[in-house]
Amino acid sequence: MRTNRDSQLPLYAQVEAALMASIADGTYAPGTQLPNEASLLSTFGISRTTLQKTVQNLISRGLIEIRRGKGTFVSQPRLTQELTELSGFVEDMRMHGRHPTARLIGKQVENASDPVAHKLSLEPGAPVVHIQRIRIADGTPLSFDETWLPKDIGEKIIENDLEVEPIFSLLEQKYDTPLIEAEYRLEAIAADKVVARALEIKAGSPIFLIERTSYSEQGRPIDYEKLYYRGDQIQFVTHLTRRKPHGR
Repeated sequence: MRTNRDSQLPLYAQVEAALMASIADGTYAPGTQLPNEASLLSTFGISRTTLQKTVQNLISRGLIEIRRGKGTFVSQPRLTQELTELSGFVEDMRMHGRHPTARLIGKQVENASDPVAHKLSLEPGAPVVHIQRIRIADGTPLSFDETWLPKDIGEKIIENDLEVEPIFSLLEQKYDTPLIEAEYRLEAIAADKVVARALEIKAGSPIFLIERTSYSEQGRPIDYEKLYYRGDQIQFVTHLTRRKPHGR
């Protein structure tokens, strides 16, 4: 499709409308890669500046995303995650019909910082296992996870393939450590350089930070996590009931 230079519609808007139509009709399905820059320039007969403006507009609409070193892809529809029960990433993604994978960034034994020690009910400086992973859904990095476990449990966990085995499943099914409840804290923050690189977004992009401490039987804290979720890929919802008023 060539653009119409006699049209009152700016060139970038014509290209934007054409690409939006192709996304809407499934020509470019969610998760698929758009043609490269040279191909789009040739197809529409436009300048690189015009194409860049079009791409930025489509990104701002949440229709496409740039994956560093890979290209430009049609965005997946934003996930709606209900905060009604304790569940892991793999369980959540499968419930949404997404294919979950993981990339292990690091795993090591370290001395617990004061905040980590507090969350796990340990003495400051006590040995803990620290695990870092990128959680991926249908090829899109969705979450950067940091997990801390008490050393006695964590050393067992890191013997497994953490790019395949979910930690929750390992705890419950392999090591007979049922998870009963969790303390959950959610806030909106800007991605720092480390998180942005992991999630393939720009530093400063809006993300969700979830801090979650999961407890086993007898109220023992087993798993403390900091989960950084892309703000353009997920939204969180919950159901609230009205507290009965005690007076007027």
